[in-house]
Amino acid sequence: MAETLLKVDGLQAWYGESHILHGVGFEIGRGELVTLLGRNGAGKTTTLKAVMGIVERRTGSVKLGGRETIRDASNAIARQGIAYCPEERGIFSSLNVEENMLLPPQVKAGGMSLDEIYQLFPNLKERRRSQGTKLSGGEQQMLAIGRILRTGADMLLLDEPTEGLAPVIVQRIGEVIRTLKSRGFTILLVEQNFRFAATVADRHYVMEDGRVVDMIAAGDVQANVGKLQAYLGV
Repeated sequence: MAETLLKVDGLQAWYGESHILHGVGFEIGRGELVTLLGRNGAGKTTTLKAVMGIVERRTGSVKLGGRETIRDASNAIARQGIAYCPEERGIFSSLNVEENMLLPPQVKAGGMSLDEIYQLFPNLKERRRSQGTKLSGGEQQMLAIGRILRTGADMLLLDEPTEGLAPVIVQRIGEVIRTLKSRGFTILLVEQNFRFAATVADRHYVMEDGRVVDMIAAGDVQANVGKLQAYLGV
């Protein structure tokens, strides 16, 4: 594995009295694309939020580039070059595409320009004056990803980017994710669609009941299909 960029160890997280994560541990090398797989309720989204510091309480260790962040506020974590794209996308309906794109602050130098983002997502260029409410689900997802590329973050946390999208849009999202990886981005991807995840990832971590219970490399997926189906209930 490449130089470790993100190392999570013994991560626990709570929402109020609900104890969701129970000692999650994994690591990601710089430039890797890694997925978190698991059934609904396994703790995948909470893991992304806990890495970003946007849960009510967390303990354990989350090191980014070797620096401990467990006591940092979420805005301080973001400034270290990590960005989160939530499943609900968070598009501002009263703003048009370009206004949505310009909204997030730059946290580090080196963010993509609007022209570069429009090259990745030609649909957004065509719709740049359209209100957020008038975008299709696929266009909203493209906008949600495009928006975080302006920030200068070099690590991306993507939560269910293909959820509810037509197959042709899923294919396009996959192409963009592979392009981002080829440009040196490190990506942690939460996915329910294992067939899609298998086309883009270097490794897969499997979660159950708020814990990481297995790790399967891309090259070992075929030999472990039965095990994965049992984990995922498919």
